[in-house]
Amino acid sequence: MTTIEVLTRISAPQARCFYLALSVDLHAVLARQTKEQIIAGVRAGVLQLHDSVTFRARHFGVWQTLTSKITGLQAPEYFRDDMQQGAFKSMWHAHYFEQQGATTLMRDVFVFASPLGWLGRMVDELVLRRYMRQFLGQRGMVIKQYAESDAWRAILPENLPDVERD
Repeated sequence: MTTIEVLTRISAPQARCFYLALSVDLHAVLARQTKEQIIAGVRAGVLQLHDSVTFRARHFGVWQTLTSKITGLQAPEYFRDDMQQGAFKSMWHAHYFEQQGATTLMRDVFVFASPLGWLGRMVDELVLRRYMRQFLGQRGMVIKQYAESDAWRAILPENLPDVERD
């Protein structure tokens, strides 16, 4: 198994960052480069515990499908999604949010393994580790951009707990 950890410091409240990370609508903005589309499951709004979503995206020139399910959630500190179906042998992604004064530290822990034994492990280390770190870093920067500006208001619904709208 390969583990990647990415830290993003965001000048915004913890709950806002948490719900932006769970937003299917913001994920659509994040995934434009891979032409990612939601093809099943929750298609709009903020994911909840036990929700699943299926994406179709192009990575390395190949169309792939991945179904992920929210398997753990403790608002606004933590959620986890686990791959239900996809190209990896296994994959899970834990998201942690810690309020530190006027900022939030968002910590992504992404754990995956490719199929094909030793060949898959080699691909993980030589290619996928860097690719996924870059993908998660870009995701963090988009969440940061939305959270630190008024753009989050167009993404998050009005009725979320703990999200100050003033």
